[in-house]
Parts: sequence; structure tokens; C-alpha cells
Amino acid sequence: MSALTAARLQMELSLGFHMIFAAIGMAMPVMMLIAERRWIRHHDRDALALARTWSKLTAVTFAIGAVSGTALSFELGLLWPRFMAFAGPLVGPAFALEGYAFFIEAIFLGLYLYGWERLSPAAHWLCGWAVAVSGVMSGILVLAANAWMQNPVGFRLGPGGLPADVDAWAVLANPAWPLMALHSTLSTYQAVGFAAAGTYGWALWRGRRPGDARYQRLGLAIAMSIAGSAAVLQPLVGDRLAKRAHDHQPAKLAAMEGQFRTERHAPLRIGGIPDVERRETRYALEIPGALSFLAADDFDVEVAGLDRFPREQWPNVLVSHLAFQIMVGAGMVTVAVAIWYWLTRWRRRGLGADAELPRGLLLALAGCAPLGFIALEAGWVVTEAGRQPWIIYGIMRTADAVTPVAEVWGSLALFTSVYAVLLMVLLFFLRRFAQSADAAAAGH
Repeated sequence: MSALTAARLQMELSLGFHMIFAAIGMAMPVMMLIAERRWIRHHDRDALALARTWSKLTAVTFAIGAVSGTALSFELGLLWPRFMAFAGPLVGPAFALEGYAFFIEAIFLGLYLYGWERLSPAAHWLCGWAVAVSGVMSGILVLAANAWMQNPVGFRLGPGGLPADVDAWAVLANPAWPLMALHSTLSTYQAVGFAAAGTYGWALWRGRRPGDARYQRLGLAIAMSIAGSAAVLQPLVGDRLAKRAHDHQPAKLAAMEGQFRTERHAPLRIGGIPDVERRETRYALEIPGALSFLAADDFDVEVAGLDRFPREQWPNVLVSHLAFQIMVGAGMVTVAVAIWYWLTRWRRRGLGADAELPRGLLLALAGCAPLGFIALEAGWVVTEAGRQPWIIYGIMRTADAVTPVAEVWGSLALFTSVYAVLLMVLLFFLRRFAQSADAAAAGH
């Protein structure tokens, strides 16, 4: 295994693992706040039990995410020293601010966990707000660095190919950042919300503990309040990102869509398998002109194909296209189920959270439990694979940024072992939480 392959594999493993905990840390506190607010206003003991359970899950995933995130920071320096030498002065302030957000989150999460009986209800709830806001800001600030890698700004190339006239604050004014940050934040709400809703939907569908049904319905309703909203908004943000890719990263858009030829009235492809040798996407359902409209709100606009770029500058077309199809497919299924859920709730609006839901809907929600995280991971594959072969788009190739050390496989084995242990710790605590949540629901 080459150093480049091992380094990329390690980063893929690390980011894919860490992303799960980052998503929970951003979205779960919002659900926690909604539940506690209901407890404060209505003295709903089901809501209190949910808030306490979700706060414990937030704490555990925060701790595991802190370990995996620290490992990632070491990996950047160990595996990609040339990238850090170039990018460090530019993305450093964003990472520093993210560090402040992390510590604020840690402080207020401690106050929240140990303040149930020590703080007033209003003060305790406000501590939860600090956890939720700082968690989101932590994720958004990390996105500033990634947005810069997609759209490098704030410098000019000086002698020796190093950045000169550095304006580090330009990273925080990067026009690529707001859309990427919004898209990523919504994806965390969608992933965590549907995972929670699917869990409660499955419990209701099984119906083994009828006395806990109201607790489960309330948990499902709160989870869907953020999951459904995020799922419906996400295609609108994705549309803006597609238009930005058309203007600024046309090779990525072409790889995502399996668009080998530059053409007007370009079709949108649903499914299909790109054949790089024959330069065509086989077995796809094509909607004429739809890709042109998606790219520029014009059915006749020209969309750049991969034929416009040197072969060595193509992203991995198969990976980019399949990941994009998985992301969109999973996302659209969650949109359909969210609309089904809210239409059902609207028809039964007089019954509130106590309304029973159709068994078919409960089963559909259970099926959606993993789809949000699948879409989240697939979306990041599209973002990163679509940028290749560049680690800094148009400036530095990934192959030129990797460490010159040959024995990267040892680091890969070590970090893989660390993540395996963290996964076992997570599964242990999830089992404990499931047991304690059942006890809380039965005893309230």
C-alpha cells in the first residue's frame, strides 16, 4: 500500500467515524431543548425523561467525539505536512475559533448535566441553549476550513509556491462557506432526527410496552420536528450548491452527474453506472434538459462535461456519481416520509402527541432510521471525492501534500484500533441508555 493510499484511507476512516459524533453533538441538544421546554411549560414527565436521556447520550458522544476529533488534528500534521505548511496560516483562525466553541460546549454541557437540581429551570434551559449553539458553531467553523479547500481565497502565490499577502480572515468571508455550512448543519438535523424517530417508530410498531406508548410518541414527534424540517429544506440548499458547482467546480458537477460530454440541454441522470472507458453512463434514467436547468435555471444552458478537462484532473467518476445518487435517493425518501408523517399529524391534529399513527407509517419511519446518516456520509464522499485530485482546489494536488514517510500503514493500523475501541464503548453505552430509557419511561 502506497503512503498516499494509506493516508487517504486513514482520513476517510477517521472523518467517516468522527462525523457521526459531530452530527449527534450538533443536533441532539436541539431535541433536548425542545423536550425540556415542554417539561418547564407543561410539567410533562415524559418530556423530562426524554430530555434527561438525550442529555446523557449527548455527553457520551461528545466525549467520544472529542477523542476522535483530537486524533484527526494529529493526523492532519502527521499525514499531510505540506498541506498544513501551506494552509496553516489561512485556516488557523477558523480552527482556533472552533477550539473556543468546543470548550464553551464542554463547560455548559457540564453545567447542564449536573444542574438539574442545582439551577433554576430557566437557567438550566439556557445552559442547554449554550450547548446547542456552541455545538453548531463548532461544526460550522470546521466547515470554514473545508470551504476554503474547495474555494481557496485570501492569498496570492508567492516565491516557491507558498502563500503570500495572507488574509486569514478572508476564510471567514469565503462565499462558498455559508451554503456548505447550512447544507452540513441541516444534514446533521436530518440524520439524528430520523435516527431517533425511526427508533421510537420501531418501538411503537412492535408495541411490546403499551404503557410507554405516549413516551415513544412524544420522542418521535420531537425528533420529526427537526428531521422533517431539515429534510424539506435540504433540496433547496442542494439546488444552490449544484449551481455553485456549475460555476466554480464544473469537473465535480460532471463527475457527480456522470456527464462525460459538454452539451446544451444536458440530461439529469437518475441511477446509472459511469463507464469511464466508453465515456458514458450506462443504465441511467435520463430527464432531458433537467441538468442544464439545475445548473443555471435554463434548459438550454451548456453544461461542461469531463471531456473539457485533462484526464489526470478527473475526479473518481464512479465513486462521485454513486455517492451522489445514494445521497439524493436517501434524502428524497426521507422527504417523502416526512411529508407523509406531517400530513397524518395534520389530519389528526386534535389529538396532539397522543395520536396513534398508522402502522405502515411507523414501519416507514423505522426504515428511515439509517437513511439520514447514509445521506450524510455519502454527501461527504461527494464533497471530498469530487474535489480530487486537488487537496486545495486548483492549487495543490493531494499526491503532493502527503507525508514523505513510507510507513503510513502503521499509523493506519493504530488509529483503526483506536476507532474500533471507541465504537465498542459507544455500543456499550447505547445499550445501557436503551435499558435506562425503558426504565425511565416505565417509572415516570
